Amino acid sequence: MAVYHQQRRPASRDRRETIRWRCHFRNTVYDVFKSKKHWREVPRGEENMYMDGAEWDIAFTDRNWVRENFDHMRLEDHQRINHFRNNYELTRKDHMVKNLKRMQKQLQREGRLEDAAMYDFFPTTYVVPQEYGLFYEEFKRNPTHTWIMKPVGRAQGKGIFLFTKLSQINDWKKDSKWRPNSGGVAGGDAEQEQVEMYVAQRYIDNPLLIGGKKFDMRLYALVTCFSPLTVWIYRSGFARFSNFRFSMKKKDVSNSYIHLTNVAVQKTAPEYAEKAAAVGDGDDGSKWSMRNLKMYIASKHGMEAADAAFYSMQMVMVHSLLSVQKVMINDKHCFELYGYDIMLDDRLKAWLIEVNSSPALTASSKSDYALKFGLLEDMLAVVDMDHKLQGTETQVGGFDLVWYGGPVKPEKGTIALPPGVSCLGCLNDRVANLKKVFRPRK
Repeated sequence: MAVYHQQRRPASRDRRETIRWRCHFRNTVYDVFKSKKHWREVPRGEENMYMDGAEWDIAFTDRNWVRENFDHMRLEDHQRINHFRNNYELTRKDHMVKNLKRMQKQLQREGRLEDAAMYDFFPTTYVVPQEYGLFYEEFKRNPTHTWIMKPVGRAQGKGIFLFTKLSQINDWKKDSKWRPNSGGVAGGDAEQEQVEMYVAQRYIDNPLLIGGKKFDMRLYALVTCFSPLTVWIYRSGFARFSNFRFSMKKKDVSNSYIHLTNVAVQKTAPEYAEKAAAVGDGDDGSKWSMRNLKMYIASKHGMEAADAAFYSMQMVMVHSLLSVQKVMINDKHCFELYGYDIMLDDRLKAWLIEVNSSPALTASSKSDYALKFGLLEDMLAVVDMDHKLQGTETQVGGFDLVWYGGPVKPEKGTIALPPGVSCLGCLNDRVANLKKVFRPRK
């Protein structure tokens, strides 16, 4: 019997002891911790709550706090924390692109061309101003393409804009206090004092549309170790729709409500509140579950095409994690819940948009709360502070173990999926599975 996920797990406390937890947030994740019987919150007044000798077993904290303080901590074997030290290698847009390009080139140098070809899931991208010269040459070679500019360190759609002409980024250059030197726009070095970095990315102008509207998907991957890489993917997630019909007409290129599906952007759209009130449940109806999306795609394109599309999304997540595996600072105390933003184009090709190390956990509706509560409850089941798992499980709640130093085969007794088929978007039988997994041992 293969043991998948206990070989490198930290030593346990006595399983009869109370699990002590600390949470920086007051949202769904806090509610999940509070719901755990026999678990106790570390009082807020303890200033040294994360430092030496603090009485906590698991901490769910802000990523910036981890970056600033992790190196000064001396953790006991049993303690767990929800971020890896340098998670920005995947979650900052510029670092993500750098690592994906590096992995692709490395595979090409090694002659592993088929493996390198799998890294075709991110659009042509340049980090500016550092790579402005390369971007300029590419833009001139393909002057009809639409591009999108994204600040590397911001979220929720802030600072993003589309453009079709170089003159349209003049305001960005002015605001970023950047000027090309006398070497020329195409080849000169850039003054980088006080410059906010952006990625200039070729815009995916042929997205798969439903009802004439663009959408992307928020999916979740839980990494419990980078050596060996151990990846759990959550069966549920959701598609986020624009509230406006998609258009690539010149007059619509600057309309963020058409092109950006971020909830934070869509909420500012005219009549959003009226639509939300009409739909009820505190939402505007702009979200679909992954299961409903898969059924819709299967009805339009066939089940084989739907299975292939959802498996490709799973492998986008796995390959992106493989691209940072060697640069991540692995630590047995750490785990990470990543929020993936992925799109499908009109050929059902999956495209990676970005990866979030702090995916939104504040619920926007009752159904959103139920999804996120289940997600976080299952995350804690996988992390297994109570040490109830045997280590051979390939499904825990709604999470499926898809990679453990290589592809994972389902455990004996589960439904074996054909090769090239993912559990993503399948029935999330999380409650029944948890009852089975945590059944008292004889």
